[in-house]
Amino acid sequence: MSRNVVQENTIKAGCCCGCVPQRGGSVREFPNFNPQDDAEKLHKAMKGFGTDEQAIIDVLAKRSNSQRQKLLVQYKTCYGKDLIEDLKSEISGKFEDVVLGLLKKPDVYDAQQLREAIKGAGTDERCLIEILASRKNKNIQEVFRTYKTEYGRNLEDDVMSDTSGHFQRVLVSLITGNRDEDIPVDNDLVMKDAQDLYEAGEKKLGTDETKFLSILCSRSVPHLRRVFPEYENICNKDIEKSIKKEMSGSLEDSLLAVVRCVKNKPSFFAWALHRSMKGMGTDDKTLIRLMVSRCEVDMLDIRHEYKQDYGESLYAAIKSSFSHFFPPLPSFNMFVCL
Repeated sequence: MSRNVVQENTIKAGCCCGCVPQRGGSVREFPNFNPQDDAEKLHKAMKGFGTDEQAIIDVLAKRSNSQRQKLLVQYKTCYGKDLIEDLKSEISGKFEDVVLGLLKKPDVYDAQQLREAIKGAGTDERCLIEILASRKNKNIQEVFRTYKTEYGRNLEDDVMSDTSGHFQRVLVSLITGNRDEDIPVDNDLVMKDAQDLYEAGEKKLGTDETKFLSILCSRSVPHLRRVFPEYENICNKDIEKSIKKEMSGSLEDSLLAVVRCVKNKPSFFAWALHRSMKGMGTDDKTLIRLMVSRCEVDMLDIRHEYKQDYGESLYAAIKSSFSHFFPPLPSFNMFVCL
C-alpha cells in the first residue's frame, strides 16, 4: 500500500506538540533579578514575631523556577540555613503547600505529586491521570528518573501495584514516555486508525479496549488530531462520546484525558480547574497542583480557555471558591499572583 505522507506546518488546534503555546505562562523571568536582595527580603519576612506573608508572595510568585532555585542557594549562602525549612517553621496549610511547591523543580514536584497519589490508603487516580496524560515524553522520562532518585522506587512498579486492568495498562503505556512526537502525519495510517477505532467500539458488540489504548497512547498529537475528525466522519460521533459509551470508571477518565490533551491541553486544564472548584467544597490538592505546575507553562492559555468555556475569569472562579474566608487566605493571594 502506497503511503501519502503529509507534514503539516500548522494545526488548527495548536502546535504539533499539543501544548498550544500561544500565550504561555503567567510567571516569567523577573527582570533585574537579584538573588541576594530577594534572600534578604525573605529573611526579613520571617524575622521576629509573626510572618510577612505578602512579602513572601511578592518574591516567590514573581520569580521563575530557575530564579527560585538560585534563590535557594543564595539564602543558604547568606544565612547558613535552608530556606525551605525556615518557611516550614513560619507558614502552614494550603499556603505552605503552594509556596513549597513553587520552590521545587518541575520534575521533582511532579514526582512528589505522583508519590503522594500512590502511597497510603487509596489512590488519587485523578492526579495520576492528569500528570501522565498531559506531559511530553522528555518530561515523563525526567519524572521517572527523579522518582527513582527521590524515593528509591520504580514509578512503573508502584503504579502497577496500586492499579489494575486496562486502566493500569493505560498508565504504564504513558509512563514509558514513548509517544511518537516527530513522525510526519501519514494519511493512510490516519484513515486506518480511524477505521480501527470504529471497529473496536461502535461497530461491534463489546469493546476492544486494547486497540483504543494502542492508538491513543502511542500516536503523535498531530496524527491523532487528524484521526479524530476522520473518526467522526466514519461513525457520525465524536471520539469522546464513543469513549463515554464504550468505557467506564478510571479507564474512561484516563482515555478522555488523553483525547482532551491532544485536542487542546489548556482547555483540559481549564476543565480540571473548574471541576476542582465546583460543587460543595474545593479540591484544594488539585487546585494547588494545577496552579503550581502550569503557572510557568501555559497559564495564560488556560485563563483564556477558562473564560471561553465557563463564562467567567479564572480569577473570579478562585475568588468565589475562597469567598467564605475573611480576611482572604494567603493561598488565595498567592493564586491571584500566579
